[in-house]
Amino acid sequence: MKTKKFCLTEAQMPTQWYNIVADMPRKPLPPLHPATGRPVTREDLSALFAEELAAQELSEERFIDIPDKVREIYRIWRPTPLVRATGLEKALDTPAHIYFKNESVSPVGSHKPNTAVPQAYYNSRQGIRHLTTETGAGQWGSAIAFAARHFGIDVRVFMVRVSYDQKPYRRLMMKTWGAECLASPTTQTRSGREALARDPRCPGSLGLAISEAVEVAMQHPGDTRYCLGSVLNHVLLHQTVIGQEAVAQMEMADEEPDIVIGCFGGGSNFAGIGFPFLRRRLTGESRVRVVAVEPSSCPKLTRGTFQYDFGDVAGFTPLIPMYTLGHDFQPSEIHAGGLRYHGAGAIVSQLLKDGLIEAQAVPQTETLAAGVLFAQAEGIIPAPESTHAIAAAIREALKAREEGSRRTILFNLSGNGVNDLYAYEQYLAGALKDYTPGDDEIAASVSRLARII
Repeated sequence: MKTKKFCLTEAQMPTQWYNIVADMPRKPLPPLHPATGRPVTREDLSALFAEELAAQELSEERFIDIPDKVREIYRIWRPTPLVRATGLEKALDTPAHIYFKNESVSPVGSHKPNTAVPQAYYNSRQGIRHLTTETGAGQWGSAIAFAARHFGIDVRVFMVRVSYDQKPYRRLMMKTWGAECLASPTTQTRSGREALARDPRCPGSLGLAISEAVEVAMQHPGDTRYCLGSVLNHVLLHQTVIGQEAVAQMEMADEEPDIVIGCFGGGSNFAGIGFPFLRRRLTGESRVRVVAVEPSSCPKLTRGTFQYDFGDVAGFTPLIPMYTLGHDFQPSEIHAGGLRYHGAGAIVSQLLKDGLIEAQAVPQTETLAAGVLFAQAEGIIPAPESTHAIAAAIREALKAREEGSRRTILFNLSGNGVNDLYAYEQYLAGALKDYTPGDDEIAASVSRLARII
């Protein structure tokens, strides 16, 4: 009988986060101060983030200890299971072995608490009483609301308006944990008011929601800090508990993945599953392919330009060396709200530039078709974001069938879709459209960026 789940004990949970910067042959270029154009310092970052997070953002240490209080909360859901997708293998009639790391079992239903908990912890230890943040689909907003409640911190979440309307139960989760959730753009910030003046029906974007959250945090430097759910180095660092567990679990299964897949918005779950396996490739222990899968409607990795860009619409954040569509790029209103971001983090961008990882773009209808098949085969309804990784895994499994070759595929199930059923309703009703921006639209956005910086 095949083993379905591979589970670690709490005692086997990682005690350190893995920092891939230490092993990169070419380090990422430094972020630049938006006013001076010089590399940012720890002091610069500490004005916006907790001091320890600012230090982690610039660190090149290979391993960073996970505080005991963070591991104590992690134990609510970690370690998470590694699952052999035997039902999906059978449905596809493939010789491939397919595994997924099930991050949907956390209290908020996604991987996001892996970084939300340490971010709340470090802010609390510094005496910060208020946090501001943004959220796309609501997974991150829910996670920081859950984490902040453990440390008695208030949270104000700016949720991209289109997702605020599409996903009411995500915002209800935030409110249940005590966070304030606002539809971005709002009238509470200059960034929001300017966006609404340009377009009173503005659907919002992650870049704009970031601007609003940063603007509020900058107005209250004494007791308020901003926190982010993806893109930045320290966020990706915290997520590596996923891949470290998966490395040990694949050893339990007596298999080595040929390909590791994660959906891609800003990089958090992709880095979490991929970086510990990529380390094995960088040290010569493996030849694994690591693949980031993004929406065709927001194709920064596959069609973007590598250059310095702001992480937000208003230009409050440091300039980050990234693959970008331009910080004022307006993504279409797809249901994978967590992937509707104009740029990629510095680490992921450098790895892609150096050919150490791969990128694919998949249209919305294909991803939700993959989500339905996965739900029917494995019983779990995946988040729309996660369906991008599933779609890529299915492509690889079908290729193995055509070639008559066996390969081992691992993907990250970054979240469940229990609060995303409207997306499935629209798909099953045949009401969804695919959208891919034209070359002219991308070129215009990047051209505006070039004039700004």
